[in-house]
Amino acid sequence: MKVKDLALACIFAALYAVLVISLAVISFQLVQVRIADALIPLSIVFGWPAVIGVTIGCIVSNVVSPMPSIIIDVTFGSIANLIASFLAWKVGRLKRGESLVNEFLGCSAATIVITFVVGTYLAVITETELWIWWLGIGVGSLISINVLGYILIQVMKKLKL
Repeated sequence: MKVKDLALACIFAALYAVLVISLAVISFQLVQVRIADALIPLSIVFGWPAVIGVTIGCIVSNVVSPMPSIIIDVTFGSIANLIASFLAWKVGRLKRGESLVNEFLGCSAATIVITFVVGTYLAVITETELWIWWLGIGVGSLISINVLGYILIQVMKKLKL
């Protein structure tokens, strides 16, 4: 890994953690609009540094989780971020088709992973109906990943970063 990539991963991790912790009131609710999750689709633009950064950022930020099991939240939340950002990167960069469509599909893949992985483990540790968590996490992820994240991708591409 190049020094630039390592620095970029650290920036993503710090941004993710700061956004989750400073916006904890909306980051740890039934409808989790994790503004930090808008960074997940940036793996489409930045690749591995974003994937690693949002994964480490999730580990750091979930340490302050109000959920009944911090260990489960840290472990499965970061695994969800790893899979979601990796899928977004690979789907968003497909060579076939229109790039805007692929980027949106990458965001959608990330939303699906976050919704089902996070929604499932939160339903288990809170002993709440599964569909309630899937709905809550799904709505929040649509807002943060598919709307904010997609806009962020387009802004970054225009800035040519």
